[in-house]
Amino acid sequence: MKKYVAELFGTFWLVFGGCGSAIFAAGFPDLGIGFLGVALAFGLTVLTMAYAVGHISGGHFNPAVTIGLWVGGNHTAKEVAPYIISQLIGAILGAVCLFLIVTNNEGFESLGGFAANGYGELSPDGYNMTAAFVAEFLLTMFFLLIILGSTNERAPKGFAPIAIGLGLTLIHLISIPITNTSVNPARSMSQALFAGGEYLTQVWLFWVAPIAGAIVAGFLHKTLFDKE
Repeated sequence: MKKYVAELFGTFWLVFGGCGSAIFAAGFPDLGIGFLGVALAFGLTVLTMAYAVGHISGGHFNPAVTIGLWVGGNHTAKEVAPYIISQLIGAILGAVCLFLIVTNNEGFESLGGFAANGYGELSPDGYNMTAAFVAEFLLTMFFLLIILGSTNERAPKGFAPIAIGLGLTLIHLISIPITNTSVNPARSMSQALFAGGEYLTQVWLFWVAPIAGAIVAGFLHKTLFDKE
């Protein structure tokens, strides 16, 4: 159970810290942190929790990561479903806390996009479904390659969370204008549940593309890179 609780807490922190920075601080008048700040926030959530609980659960905090690690031979099949369930619970709890804070602001009028992911009219810069799918697929594939490579037994010890956190920061710097950046089905699901409407109807892409990219990365690492 410790593994599953660790995944719950880690995914909670990713959603609360990453999406929270986008909701509360990105556009704050005069002091807004902007895309760079949000990208750093997401990277820092993973970096900090990887050090905090990564030694307990492996620090996935992402269904696509769990599936990619399983395909790459770094995770057992029997733990894939419990990990994903724990991640979804953590992400939804994070979104619930964000919702409670947002709706208790004196000036609250609507949730807006609630840092949810989308394409077409819901894309920050109007990118269509094809662009969103390609971006989410490729970025998740490279994210898994970073994770699998930096945690390989032949990699320098103790630095994996830094590489992974910076990798996620870079991913957000690339793709916030495209989809608001997912590469994480749990993060997308939690926000779409509250944003509702078209965000919820589009959430399928933010399951399919990241998981497909993670599977390809798992195969690539296992067959090409995980060799002497």
